[in-house]
Amino acid sequence: MLLIADIGGTNARLALAAPGTTEPIEEWRAATADFRDFESALAAYLAHTGATISAGCLAVAGPIDDGGRSARLTNFPWTFDAAELERRFGIGRMRLVNDFAAAALGVAVAPAETIVPLQDGEPLAQAPKLVIGAGTGLGMAVLVHEDGGWRVLPGEGGHVGFAPLDAAQDRLLQALRAEHGRVTAERVVSGPGLTAIYRLLAGEALDPAEIARKAMVDADPTALDALDLFLSAYGAFAGDMAMAVLARGGVYLAGGIAAKLLPLLPASPFLAAFNAKAEHAALARRMPVAVVTDPSPGLRGAACLASSRA
Repeated sequence: MLLIADIGGTNARLALAAPGTTEPIEEWRAATADFRDFESALAAYLAHTGATISAGCLAVAGPIDDGGRSARLTNFPWTFDAAELERRFGIGRMRLVNDFAAAALGVAVAPAETIVPLQDGEPLAQAPKLVIGAGTGLGMAVLVHEDGGWRVLPGEGGHVGFAPLDAAQDRLLQALRAEHGRVTAERVVSGPGLTAIYRLLAGEALDPAEIARKAMVDADPTALDALDLFLSAYGAFAGDMAMAVLARGGVYLAGGIAAKLLPLLPASPFLAAFNAKAEHAALARRMPVAVVTDPSPGLRGAACLASSRA
């Protein structure tokens, strides 16, 4: 069997896949804070499944080094060493990839019904596709057409500087700069970013899930304002990255936040901010935009990559 995993700053999802398939089985989720390191989490998972692993691929929310042989999480103190994992757990070959590189491949093979369009655009079949998504952090990767398939170009676009669109976002930038110094897009377009926005508006910090609940269930005005500001910043950032890579093949919003906020997205400021590109607004409107509701694009992509080495 293949070991596949999608590991973020908050949760780690581990699963198995049969070689040549992309459907995760025996999926297991754990909070990263519950384990001192990834090796402890993996040992617990393998004890649970009793599976024999021939190869594996770990999708990690952070930079990948040494040609896919070492990695670290950006937002949690876990590190990964492929050679040590192979030795300790008897795994034939282990590959480490950026989580959004895996998610990008996963989007390419996701069930069609899990791709929900926000903007139809005018897609070009062989043009680059951008996969982007906010969660604990802000990830992105690009798919480029190559030899009849798709090649993944990982990126760390979430760490570009935050560019405010209006006076409200100017105030947010000033508040975050006073707290953090340099303010990246990820400081705003992420779960912690939504908390920071709500704190600026309401004077108290709430968990992102509670902010979403107050907005979507209680119609709380402050929570709705926070989500409007958040989605405007999200749309502007997604549009900027789409322009940078000319994503005429489509822009796909993965990550947990977009799927959870899907009922609000069509009427939100997201698309207006995405398309607000001055003299290039018409080009932005030709780029398809969709939300990925498949819960496992990272695992699917990891399965693709693990199979290619199995």
